[in-house]
Amino acid sequence: MSAADAAPRQREGGLLRGARRFSRGILPMAGLVVVTILLVMALAGPALAPFPADLTGAVHTATRFQPPGAAHWFGTNELGQDVFSLVLAGTRISLLSGLAVVALGAAFGVVVGAIAGFLGGWVDEVLMRLVDLVLTLPSLILAMAVAAALGPGIVNMVAAIALSWWPGYARLVRGEVIARKSEAYVVAATAAGAGVTRLLWRHILPNILSPVVVKMSLDVGFAVLTVASLGFIGIGVRPPTPEWGMLLAVARGNMPDDWWTAIYPGMAIFAAVFAFNLLGEGIRDLMDPKGRR
Repeated sequence: MSAADAAPRQREGGLLRGARRFSRGILPMAGLVVVTILLVMALAGPALAPFPADLTGAVHTATRFQPPGAAHWFGTNELGQDVFSLVLAGTRISLLSGLAVVALGAAFGVVVGAIAGFLGGWVDEVLMRLVDLVLTLPSLILAMAVAAALGPGIVNMVAAIALSWWPGYARLVRGEVIARKSEAYVVAATAAGAGVTRLLWRHILPNILSPVVVKMSLDVGFAVLTVASLGFIGIGVRPPTPEWGMLLAVARGNMPDDWWTAIYPGMAIFAAVFAFNLLGEGIRDLMDPKGRR
């Protein structure tokens, strides 16, 4: 077998061993199961809600503050709305917003970091000073300021958080590109006449995706938490659109007597953050080249 044929087989074998190790891990598999359930809820949650009218602001004064039971699994809130239906439908806003934040932040950060690391010089200095400037501001405070300036709404909320999320990816990718651009295959491609764009997108970036994917998987949980934080302080979506942070903010005045109105949205936030952290740790072990040996 030639060396050209052996390298792909070796990589494939390493991935298979990593996948088997991942499947044997109780915590990563638990995270995968919970994340899968959350994604199904995000995609089909409103259609599965037992009381769909509550999602559009219906009021049922006769069923206010009913505790959890057979009719209402998570009880009802101050408007008589089914808390289970609201939490189920709120998964779409909270989870998909978190995923969108990470995707946008990663995309912009990868571009900035790749350009800075490859070109170097004054371009690197300017871009990295911009990164440092953004990093000096607390991410939540920056997101709050941008969201308040843009106004309420899902798109504005996602854009505001993403603007504070990209510097971490820029720093990560810049360091990886600086380490890779002196590799033999990059030097050979440069000698063959490849331009900057081709060198970055065809040769360097495909070889540094592993740490980016790992960081993205670990960041989703914290992005969901940030989305819930903005909703909690009233800068996210507006009622009657259900969102975990907004549900928790409305329900905090009902504590401790009507505890179920706040406990279940809080448990949903905890489950999402914890599950994505477990899954991210498993993906990090899966994609770690040293761990696959």
